[in-house]
Amino acid sequence: ALALLLVLVGWLGWRDVESRRAEHLRAAMVQAAREGLLALTTIDHGQVDDDVRRILDTSAGALREDFLKRAESFKAAAREAQSKSAATVTASAVESVDGENGRVLVTLAVMTSNRGVPEQRPKAWRTRVSVVKDGGSYKVAAVEFVP
Repeated sequence: ALALLLVLVGWLGWRDVESRRAEHLRAAMVQAAREGLLALTTIDHGQVDDDVRRILDTSAGALREDFLKRAESFKAAAREAQSKSAATVTASAVESVDGENGRVLVTLAVMTSNRGVPEQRPKAWRTRVSVVKDGGSYKVAAVEFVP
């Protein structure tokens, strides 16, 4: 009976540790998705160099490589149009986790303005963000819009 009790206590302790680890993993994935999307959607032509650096710092894989190739033309276009966009995350949740990769659903309210165009109302975006472990942290590897 004592051995059974010790096994049960050990098993419950292990489950608690695993539950906390999974909770921490999910929170890290959500935080990375939120930060990465805010980097991608909050751009100011006056500080576009810093904005591009932030995008590159929060992205990984093909998304990062593709953006790196287009960074100079992106900066030039933002400056020419005097573009500004500001986003606010309105909701986020983990959709799935597979090892150290995950998919996070994130909704945003995005406000944009360009030279010569009247300020518009915020647009609601629904996205699915793929997050991967890159080095010691999670980063955005892909973003897709969800209807």
